[in-house]
Amino acid sequence: MEKSASYGSISSSQSLPPSGSRPPSTGSGGSSASSSVSEQSVYHKADTVMSSESVSSADFSSDFRVLRDGNKLAQMEEAPLLPGESMKDMAKDVTYICPFIGTVRGTLTVTNYRLYFKSLERDPPFILDVPLGVISRVEKIGGASSRGENSYGLEIFSKDIRTIRFAHKQEGHTRRSIFENLMKYAFPTSNNLTLFAYDYKEIFPENGWKVYDPITEYKRMGLPNESWTLSRINEHYELCDTYPTILVVPENVPEDELKKVAAFRSRGRLPVLSWIHPESQATVTRCSQPLVGMSGKRSKDDEKFLQIIMDSNAQSHKIFIFDARPSVNAVANKAKGGGYESEDAYQNAELVFLDIHNIHVMRESLRKLKEIVYPNIEESHWLSNLESTHWLEHIKLILAGALRIADKVESGKTSVVVHCSDGWDRTAQLTSLSMIMLDSYYRTIKGFEVLIEKEWLSFGHRFQLRVGHGDRNHTDADRSPVFLQFIDCVWQMTRQFPTAFEFNEFFLITILDHLYSCLFGTFLLNSEQQRINEGLQKSTISLWAYVNSQLEEFINPLYVNYSNHVLYPVASMRHLELWIGYYIRWNPRMRPQEPIHQRYKELLAKRTELQKKVEELQREFSNRSASSSEKAGSPPRSITPEQTVV
Repeated sequence: MEKSASYGSISSSQSLPPSGSRPPSTGSGGSSASSSVSEQSVYHKADTVMSSESVSSADFSSDFRVLRDGNKLAQMEEAPLLPGESMKDMAKDVTYICPFIGTVRGTLTVTNYRLYFKSLERDPPFILDVPLGVISRVEKIGGASSRGENSYGLEIFSKDIRTIRFAHKQEGHTRRSIFENLMKYAFPTSNNLTLFAYDYKEIFPENGWKVYDPITEYKRMGLPNESWTLSRINEHYELCDTYPTILVVPENVPEDELKKVAAFRSRGRLPVLSWIHPESQATVTRCSQPLVGMSGKRSKDDEKFLQIIMDSNAQSHKIFIFDARPSVNAVANKAKGGGYESEDAYQNAELVFLDIHNIHVMRESLRKLKEIVYPNIEESHWLSNLESTHWLEHIKLILAGALRIADKVESGKTSVVVHCSDGWDRTAQLTSLSMIMLDSYYRTIKGFEVLIEKEWLSFGHRFQLRVGHGDRNHTDADRSPVFLQFIDCVWQMTRQFPTAFEFNEFFLITILDHLYSCLFGTFLLNSEQQRINEGLQKSTISLWAYVNSQLEEFINPLYVNYSNHVLYPVASMRHLELWIGYYIRWNPRMRPQEPIHQRYKELLAKRTELQKKVEELQREFSNRSASSSEKAGSPPRSITPEQTVV
């Protein structure tokens, strides 16, 4: 079965945020704001919310709507509460200082899940609904001596680009109470409290924790086979505490040798299989850096292990080692006991550095991006300001690295080994993106969920540290937008291949919103072992339960399932663009005049209608052919209707 390659063509149309009638955040409405504004601005409906009625655990209401009508929300006097959510504080006569529509007076409510502001004087009301998990830090503005209008209040910095500012009246003495409750419930882990995900008790028709089963996923790839086996050497996380229990390793390698290989790799993260080509048997394997050090240590077991990986692919007598780091960083890691593979020690191996910078560089790049996109955009210097952030340059390097990996596996029929320093940040970006390019299954909604569960969650990307769930230490050096960059790269691919992905932009934004929201347990903690020890699957709900209960919201109406296509995106600066629909979605002037999500729904309905007509015509043709054959006295010819995609 020969695969066909697709090359990206770029549409000239600009990407825009999701429809005003469909806000970009999910769950409790996430973090979009709704407002009735002046003629110069755009009105968009209130945040979507989940049902707050009690639901029997034995029965899922057939008319349950995850996305409630925004007008109903606007009629509520108080914040709509989710199951498990409770009100903690309320302040009246608070002024929200909106950078786009000016000041808005209303009531500010704090619950154990969200910050909720509702205007008093507007019809329909202005509503701001922000999950506390999105908050990065809270600062007081002004003091007792402040005299200017709106000079006394709170400034809230969020992880999703925005900065939110409220003004309080000094004589009301409400600021202190609101500030204390925000600091308590926005940063529960810093206050020895549990995240809201452990209190959230919504009932969904599907258990999202069952989306990914490693044995089923490896079986889909044709594993185990004569060269690769499923090992349970890490069943109790003794070999590597940041790896999953089930690992795919070369057949006939004794456990004591696996332990020696793990000992020579940083954090014990030995090379294990992520993906195997169904025809050539070329593989994508992932690991961490070798512990070479300044003295240039070698491990015969590690060298032999990579040779076995190469030999398991009969199509090639070479193996490529893709080191995600810039070469100078890899050399510098030798001083810390790490390093990289020497081509002299590893026979038939070629080492390639991909020049992707570390988490600290990426964090600084995002900080610069936030400065130029919110709240105001300086039109006259927009392109130079964007270039100075280096954000798209980093996106390009990640995408280009994944493309080189996919090309070696597909076109070169060569096995590859991918690593960075510890193998849980840049490595996850590269393996998962290359797998999306190589395997159309990961371009479906279910496949993408499986990919995140497998390459990111089970293989130990440190979500807790990179995002800082519930932690007030916003200056923590471990914070970094690694997963955001991955999703951004996926979005870039959907722009170049608009028919290749089953999911739409709203699906990607929903995932990012709940990366921060702490409504679901999916992205909590740092490893599979931690999640098992915490009993996360029993005490929280998976994001995929929510997503899969309303798949129609996330379907791309242009999707065509070309199962054998390999995607080769163009990874050059002139073909990449800033994701307006995510980074600048809070600016109402950047919203489309026509709701895109509504147009998607109309296209889906039209596609379904046309598909039914095609099927009816095929049946009619089949019946007429059968009737003609009978009249002619000849046996009816069997006709198999072709699968026609409209």
